Amino acid sequence: MNQKLFGLALAAALSTAALHAQQPTAPATAAPAPPPAAAAPDAQQPAQAQADQAAPTIKVGVNEVDLIFTVTDKHGHYIPNLKLSDFALLDDQKAPAKVTSFRQQINLPLRVGLVIDASTSIRTRFQFEQQAATEFLLSVLTSRSDRAFVMGFDVTPSVTQDWTANLDGLETGINKLRPGGGTALFDAVYTACRDKLLDVSRGQEPVRKAMILISDGDDNQSRVRPDEAIKMCQRAETIIYAVSTNWTPSRGRGDKVLTDMAEETGGKVFFPPSVEEMSTSFKSIQEELRSQYALTYTPADFRYDGAFRTIYLYCNDRRYLARTKKGYFAPRE
Repeated sequence: MNQKLFGLALAAALSTAALHAQQPTAPATAAPAPPPAAAAPDAQQPAQAQADQAAPTIKVGVNEVDLIFTVTDKHGHYIPNLKLSDFALLDDQKAPAKVTSFRQQINLPLRVGLVIDASTSIRTRFQFEQQAATEFLLSVLTSRSDRAFVMGFDVTPSVTQDWTANLDGLETGINKLRPGGGTALFDAVYTACRDKLLDVSRGQEPVRKAMILISDGDDNQSRVRPDEAIKMCQRAETIIYAVSTNWTPSRGRGDKVLTDMAEETGGKVFFPPSVEEMSTSFKSIQEELRSQYALTYTPADFRYDGAFRTIYLYCNDRRYLARTKKGYFAPRE
C-alpha cells in the first residue's frame, strides 16, 4: 500500500467523521466507508456479555464481508472501546461502498479446530502438549453454541474427535493421539480447513473460526505446498493461532512457516520458552478470541468472480495496530 493510498484512506475517514459528528447519533447502520464517527456502541457498557447474548443474529449477505479483527498497542496489549471512526479500510484498494454494522468485544459462537503435531520429533514433550491443549479447550468453550474438533497429524491427518461441544469427548480425542512418523503439516492444515472449517457456518449465524496449530513448523512429508494451505485457510475464513514447540533459543525455518501462516490469516504465533509455559500462550489466545471487533461492509465494485480481494485495515492512531486477515476469495455467481 503506497503513501498516496494511505493519505486518501485517512483523509476520507477524517472527513466522514467530521460530517457525521454534526448529525444526530443513530445506531450502526449502512454508512459510507472508511468508517464514520458514531456514538460509543453497546460494547462499551459493563454488561456487554449479556447484551451480546441478547442481541439479534447478524445476517451477512453474499456480497458482504464479515471482518473480525484485533487491536493492540506495540506491547501486544488489547485496546478496547474504539469507535468506527478510529479506523480506515480498503478492500481491493477501494473504500467500501457502505458499512452495515460495527461491534466491539463481540461474543460470536466459536468454531475451533485443534490441530496437533503428533510426529516423532515432538515425542518427548507430547504429554505436556496434550495437557495444555486440554486445559485450553476446557477454558475457551464456555457457551453451549461453541464447538471444536481435534485432529492429530504425522504423515497423515487423523480426526480423533469431530465437531462437538462435549468437553469429555474433546479430552478423550486429545488423549487418543500417539506420536510417531514423519510430519505432513501443510497437508493437515489444508485438510482441516477444507473438510471441517470451510462451510461450517453456511446458512447459519456468523461464527468465529480459528485453528489452534501446535507444531514446531517443520514439514517433511506434505504433498500440499505452504501457499496452498494458506489459501485454503483464507477460503475457509479461518484464523490460525500457532504455538511453536521449538524450545531452542534460535528461530528456525519451522518458526517462519508458523509465522507466515498466522500472519496471512490474521492470527498470531506464540513462542513459549518451554513446554511448561505453553499454557500462557493458550491463555493469550483465549483472551484474544473474546476481545475482538467485528465490522460488516459491502465492497465497492464487487464481482462474483472467485478472485482474491486484498484487505487493508488502518488504525488512525498510529500507536495501535489492527490485525486481521490479508484478504478473502469472492464467491462465484
